[in-house]
Amino acid sequence: MAKFCPNCGAELNEGADVCLKCGKRVTKENNNNGGNGQSKSKIAAGLLGIFLGSLGVHNFYLGYTGKAVAQLLITLLSCGFLSLVSGLWGLIEGILILTGSIDKDGNGNPLSN
Repeated sequence: MAKFCPNCGAELNEGADVCLKCGKRVTKENNNNGGNGQSKSKIAAGLLGIFLGSLGVHNFYLGYTGKAVAQLLITLLSCGFLSLVSGLWGLIEGILILTGSIDKDGNGNPLSN
């Protein structure tokens, strides 16, 4: 069974203590797929991506904080001029979530219907 980084969602090598993608230390407690056992809603994440994608809300919801902060900063630091770019990014991700192409949250848990 694959393990995922709780910080960035990257797949971890078996027995890894540090995520090779983000450098975050991974402990045995947070290096699992179950986490708290609650799965995120695919419909909620998709709709958040479509309607609030320029702010990265759907990525915050799913636990992809790196992507979420990037979308939020693109919108805010450009004073809204580049919100179309991050909004389009969010729209595409929202559609991918709803169609099932993105089917896991940041911890590797499957999304529920």
